Amino acid sequence: MSLQDTPRASRLHIALYGRRNAGKSSLINAITGQQVALVSPVAGTTTDPVYKAMELHGIGPVVFIDTAGFDDGGELGDMRVGRTRAAMDKTDMAMVVFTQEDMEEELAWVEELKGRKIPVLPLVNKADLLTDPQALSAQVAEATGLTPLVVSAATGEGVDQVRHALLRLLPEDYAPRSITGGLVEEGELVLLVMPQDIQAPKGRLILPQVQTLRELLDKKCQVMSCTTDRLEDALAALSRPPALIITDSQVFPTVWEKKPPQSRLTSFSVLMAGYKGDIRAFVEGARAIEKLTPQSRVLIAEACTHAPLEEDIGRVKIPRLLRSRFGETLQVDMTAGVDFPEDLRPYDLVVHCGGCMFNRRYVLSRLERAAEQGVPMTNYGVLIAALSGILDKISLPE
Repeated sequence: MSLQDTPRASRLHIALYGRRNAGKSSLINAITGQQVALVSPVAGTTTDPVYKAMELHGIGPVVFIDTAGFDDGGELGDMRVGRTRAAMDKTDMAMVVFTQEDMEEELAWVEELKGRKIPVLPLVNKADLLTDPQALSAQVAEATGLTPLVVSAATGEGVDQVRHALLRLLPEDYAPRSITGGLVEEGELVLLVMPQDIQAPKGRLILPQVQTLRELLDKKCQVMSCTTDRLEDALAALSRPPALIITDSQVFPTVWEKKPPQSRLTSFSVLMAGYKGDIRAFVEGARAIEKLTPQSRVLIAEACTHAPLEEDIGRVKIPRLLRSRFGETLQVDMTAGVDFPEDLRPYDLVVHCGGCMFNRRYVLSRLERAAEQGVPMTNYGVLIAALSGILDKISLPE
């Protein structure tokens, strides 16, 4: 990915669901005008969900998710269908492909998607091969209450209409979100405190820092940056106190002690909590800290799958903070990437990273799962602020 590319996690995720050999991959190729998905007459060519970042005219940067057929069978097929269903957690919009009158499975998937409040566009594909595609379209419309499009990936029939239909179906909350929200206005001075420790890639900044810096520049803010050990020098060099200081959550206590009284304080992780999830839910989840005991069990969920690093915030620093407060017998489990337990009830608290590698739909799906099971969930930055006794004093994104 180049520096000009939109990160995949910030793109609208559009998934195609249907039977094996329903033409899902061919449709993606037709819609994008490129050969981005592997196509074969052999049923089951797509085995795991395939994610392809594209630019879609009228919508902008998107990710198409090409899923395995949900009619796959056998032990391996069941695993593939499980992966296909798991892709719903990341789906912002869905297209369900119909190719035959026996559509019981397709209808079940439409209902599940609608139940998750995911906009659905039904497609009757292979119009060039069907005896009466309009009749099948009428059946789909009656059964789903949605207006299907008749298309043919082979001839291009209806493909342009798909793009227009997706534009009309955009989720209401798809308007570009702001990382900093109303915390800062044009012309204000912002200080970024960014410790360049072992977790910072050599020669680069981590993604939340890059995204936040870009947004601040777009807002016409004046931005200065420093490492933690140079914070006092940076403040002394300024002609006025910064309106906002954004720091790495790990050094919240240090920055809080040294910041000017009139400067607001937040962290990159707290900003990500609002950008990728629900900041109010994360703050409410942090209240569970007060109920933890030496016998409690905590799950730490990390989006990245990097190899464990010395002094890693999720694997080392947060467990150390929790055990120093509640005792060495506190049990801390760790998950990474898309590994996330279906059953969260054994845990007294779930602590999630900023989620910069996930799209918002996926982070919200994890929050919803935790809420349904009555398990509180918070975020790295929110947790550290709470443990530092400053959660009620820092600034939260709106």
